[in-house]
Amino acid sequence: MAGKFTIADLEQRILDRAKAPAEESYTRKLLDKGAAHCAKKFGEEAVEAVLAAVSEDRERLTAEAADVLYHLLVLLHSRDVTLAEVEQLLESRTKKSGLEDKASRARE
Repeated sequence: MAGKFTIADLEQRILDRAKAPAEESYTRKLLDKGAAHCAKKFGEEAVEAVLAAVSEDRERLTAEAADVLYHLLVLLHSRDVTLAEVEQLLESRTKKSGLEDKASRARE
C-alpha cells in the first residue's frame, strides 16, 4: 500500500515541476510569470474556496482547498519560502494560546 500523500509531498512535486520546461509544466509557467502573478492566482483560488464554503458545497470546497494549497506553495516557492519555514513558525505559535498569539501580532 502506498504511503499517504502529504503537503510536503506536494511541495516536493512543485520543486520538481519548477525544474521542467514551461511547455511541460503548469508550475513552471506560473513561476515564470513572477511572484505577483502567483499571488494573484492564489487569491483567485482563495476566493473560489470561500464561495464554495459559503454555498455549503462540500465537494467543491474540497477541490478548491486543494487548489489553494497548491497555489500557496507555488507562491511561497516564488519567494524562496519553504514549507519547513512556515511549519517552524506555526510550531512557535503553539507555545501560547491563539488569543495570546493574535494579540502579540496586533498591528497599531
